[in-house]
Amino acid sequence: MQQGRTLPWVAALLLGLMGLLVGGSDFQHHRYEDMVRALFAVQSECPYIARIYSIGRSVEGRHLYVLELSDNPGIHEALEPEFKYVGNMHGNEVLGRELLIKLAQFMCEEYRAGNQRIMRLIHDTRIHILPSMNPDGYEVAAKQGPEFNGYLVGRGNAREIDLNRNFPDLNALVYYYEKTNGLNHHLPLPDNWEQQVEPETLAVIKWMQNYNFVLSANLHGGAVVANYPFDKSRDARIRGRTTHATTPDDKIFRKLARTYSYAHSWMHKGWNCGDFFDEGITNGASWYSLSKGMQDFNYLYTNCFEITLELSCDKFPPASALPREWLGNREALVSYLEQVHHGIKGMVYDENNNPIGNAEVSVSGVNHDVTSGVEGDYFRLLLPGTYTVIASAPGYVPSTSTVTVGPAEAIQLDFYLKTAPKQNLKVKPHNGKKNLSSPKSPLKLGPR
Repeated sequence: MQQGRTLPWVAALLLGLMGLLVGGSDFQHHRYEDMVRALFAVQSECPYIARIYSIGRSVEGRHLYVLELSDNPGIHEALEPEFKYVGNMHGNEVLGRELLIKLAQFMCEEYRAGNQRIMRLIHDTRIHILPSMNPDGYEVAAKQGPEFNGYLVGRGNAREIDLNRNFPDLNALVYYYEKTNGLNHHLPLPDNWEQQVEPETLAVIKWMQNYNFVLSANLHGGAVVANYPFDKSRDARIRGRTTHATTPDDKIFRKLARTYSYAHSWMHKGWNCGDFFDEGITNGASWYSLSKGMQDFNYLYTNCFEITLELSCDKFPPASALPREWLGNREALVSYLEQVHHGIKGMVYDENNNPIGNAEVSVSGVNHDVTSGVEGDYFRLLLPGTYTVIASAPGYVPSTSTVTVGPAEAIQLDFYLKTAPKQNLKVKPHNGKKNLSSPKSPLKLGPR
């Protein structure tokens, strides 16, 4: 383990001292044009590590701009994980938007200043920052401003659709498959799904399809807690309460949520906004059940593990509160990003050393597989321990290895698959149902 991760309190102190020197722009709320200027300013200041690209447009035609930070912008390097932060999904929950703009400025400035922790992150990770998924909703909320902003004004997009209730519902499908020993990852989307989602949702799903994200966080407001999957309950509401809906990676998700909560200045204390969350974390369904949310969709449709970060009691805090919020979240944003480098990673090759894309990597005892990317590399977040790992692909003999994962950097575990004898080639039956209907649930208007 490298020094920056063995002594987190030292890293936090150094990051804090460096942060006091950060110039950048003054803390302010950024309207759309201001946000775009701020992002392009980062690209101009750090052209060798920063790249801006658009993943699509909103209903009203605003670009959904992403800032990428990498030592080779625009290029996926094998065994270098992809990470994303998404803010402002609800247009009137604005703190995440401002924190991500500031994070981009901060990382650019610290890289130029020679901060070894930030330099290592940018050299070893491909980081994608989407400050605003809902720029149209933000403009509606911003017209009212912090003083008069309502709980719902600007929450949805220009069509007043809640984007965190707009993703294809794959939970109903996976809960069915759990009972029938069906698929446990990369579930199929419903027919005509593109016509069933908003332009902003469509852009984000296409983004997920084009990048093999490993870890993500979605920044919200209205509470202070780190929320982890599943958001949708398996069971009906009982006496006004829902129950914890575990994923096969429940322990990992708890650890990821705790990482952010304890690195945050006050989230881990539990009492915030009149609510109490033990350790500052919660399972989504045990808080309240939510259908068609983005974090569950990430886990069930891609290789990406995502949590939802509720970061402020006030959805639209005044500009005067932003410096305190930045200081409270800065270390947590960096510490969470570092979690992408834990577990195992490696390459899947054939017997001629050609990479195999879309190979399945399974961990015994964990009913959730991941797949290799187009270049043959895979990433699997795991807690410390000893695991049996199996790599498989159609037309090849599966390969099994045992690996011990420590608390430090990800262990590299490569697989070499031999071509299966022709008489043993079997087509793996596809037992997924693309059109599994689920009952409609009433719209919940909580922070998420």
